[in-house]
Amino acid sequence: MSTDRFTQRANDLRRAVARLVEACEQPFNSFVRDSAIQRFEFCWELAWKTLKLRLEVVGIDALTPRDVFQASLQNGLIHDGNLWSDAQKMRNLTSHTYDELLAQKVYEFLLESGQGIFKQLAVDVAQWQTETP
Repeated sequence: MSTDRFTQRANDLRRAVARLVEACEQPFNSFVRDSAIQRFEFCWELAWKTLKLRLEVVGIDALTPRDVFQASLQNGLIHDGNLWSDAQKMRNLTSHTYDELLAQKVYEFLLESGQGIFKQLAVDVAQWQTETP
């Protein structure tokens, strides 16, 4: 794993998580909801790609987001497998955000628990950056 590549990905993830949290803290309206969902999609993509790089450090080559999250759980990089599984389901629903009910379901997930897993991952990634690979 390139340290520069991991650092860039980690910084991008940290910024994306901050923007997700910012969106989730705003008073509700459909624009805020849609913004939060878009930021969730950014976080999701950056999360699995950052975890993929971290897994490469221990010699694990996971190719798909699903494989990356399973391997990350098995290797202690993430901790709440059920919540990450829920996040994956929500991410799959975001391709249907034109459906108001589905968009609201994803938004409520983000407010209740979804943003928390990304916040924790950002903290963990910052810690990994201080460790020698």
